Amino acid sequence: MSIASINGVDIYYETYGEGFPIIFSHEFAGDSQSWMPQVNYFSRKYKVITYNDRGYPPSSVPEGDDNYSQEKSLEDLHGLLNYLDIKEAYIAGLSMGGGLAVSFGIKYPQIAKALVIAGAGSGSDNSDNWKESVNNQASLMEKDFTSWADSYAKGPQRLQYKSKDPKGWNIFRDALVNHSPLGSANTFKNVQGKRKTIYELEKEIEKIDIPSLIIVGDEDEPCINPGIFLKNKMKNSGLVFVPKTGHTVNLEEPSLFNQLIDEFLSKVENNTW
Repeated sequence: MSIASINGVDIYYETYGEGFPIIFSHEFAGDSQSWMPQVNYFSRKYKVITYNDRGYPPSSVPEGDDNYSQEKSLEDLHGLLNYLDIKEAYIAGLSMGGGLAVSFGIKYPQIAKALVIAGAGSGSDNSDNWKESVNNQASLMEKDFTSWADSYAKGPQRLQYKSKDPKGWNIFRDALVNHSPLGSANTFKNVQGKRKTIYELEKEIEKIDIPSLIIVGDEDEPCINPGIFLKNKMKNSGLVFVPKTGHTVNLEEPSLFNQLIDEFLSKVENNTW
């Protein structure tokens, strides 16, 4: 087990392979294990790093709302790269991790050689309703996390995964049920619920000139408009919609997801993006 002590918390991480580093940041309902199809593929020619955010054991699960925020998640990611003595890397993320990749590109463009932003921007549309829903969901987590997690795994942007890959979806659901109720509730309230929307970051996003690939499932409704917005505002970006696919795009369509990223990174490396 690899643990890095960063910003007063322990961050669990895994590394595989050799070569230029690519770090994957997970979604709210996932953790480092959610990236196994990508680890298996990309570790053949890259140094692949996955990690668990604070609030996701075996990383620390601190108490208190003030220990969780988008800014703290960003500095944990930056701190992990520093801990590993990585000066430049590809930054990839899904959902919560995709939003983190955007924030990383804004604050640390000198480190991010390229960005992969998948399924980012939930809550950007109808943000007031989103914040109310986040608080309600967090309350349900605190009361009965197992029932909440089972229901969440059957949400409208997850059913595509269940239909395509029932075994994979069962693994996803079972892992979610075993997350920390405290860490999940605090993350949902204070990262998901309090971060700026994609639209509120417009001026900062327009300044990003890093090669960027935006990937969205075409049935991941909360992320469609934010994905188009990112494409329109990020001058060096490309956008892919993956057909008949919901939110868990890297697990629903792992072969296509890996191919898209592989071709993107090859173009970045050959200066043809």
